[in-house]
Amino acid sequence: MRKYEKNSDVISKLSPEQFRVTQQNGTERPGTGEYLDNKEPGIYIDIVSGEPLFASSDKFESGCGWPSFTKPIEPAHVNELRDDSYGMVRIEVRSSHGDSHLGHVFPDGPQDRGGLRYCINSASLRFVHRDDMEAEGYGAYLNQVEEIG
Repeated sequence: MRKYEKNSDVISKLSPEQFRVTQQNGTERPGTGEYLDNKEPGIYIDIVSGEPLFASSDKFESGCGWPSFTKPIEPAHVNELRDDSYGMVRIEVRSSHGDSHLGHVFPDGPQDRGGLRYCINSASLRFVHRDDMEAEGYGAYLNQVEEIG
């Protein structure tokens, strides 16, 4: 079984934006994230730990300016914590093993898909295309990635 963990070597190689978001609870500017408009099939993993977080089949266009998902691919890999910062009460989403700040979850997602919107920073993610999933050790998740065609 693959081991997912916070890795200081990986953290030292993060871009300033990736570090700010994942390690300092930052938020990328809306509309700027690398994966906002990505429609390719695959999974999104924690950029620090490599743990699988979200599948392309659960991604939807929410109009919020960040990649949005209806549910985690592996609920045990996502921790939800109360966030009282900035005078708001929100639910922060962090990766379980990497302890990376990912974004927040809101109760205004598509009702027919569970009603949640996981609003996630691209800077905390790495996308693994369906064609590369097996080679990178994520073959067990292929059944959660939609077929195109």
